[in-house]
Amino acid sequence: MPILRVHHAVSSFDAWHRAFEADPLGRKAGEVRRYQVHRSVADPNFVMIDLEFAALDKAQAFLEKLRQLWSGTARAVMRNPEAWIVETVESKEV
Repeated sequence: MPILRVHHAVSSFDAWHRAFEADPLGRKAGEVRRYQVHRSVADPNFVMIDLEFAALDKAQAFLEKLRQLWSGTARAVMRNPEAWIVETVESKEV
């Protein structure tokens, strides 16, 4: 399963999280199957998000929408966003 992994700094985690929960890109319509939000322990204003998709083309389309969002109003709540589409090649519980 492709995962769109995003990370960036935010000026306020709470403000960013409200914007994320408002879902401006429509995760369901974009066929996001599941997501996880992570927050740095060392810097609580640094977030990482994993968005899981069933198909690579859906992840690529969502990434394009995300880049458009970043070039607009999203700049008010985040800094230096980066994203990659990755796949899990190994996962073990120990």
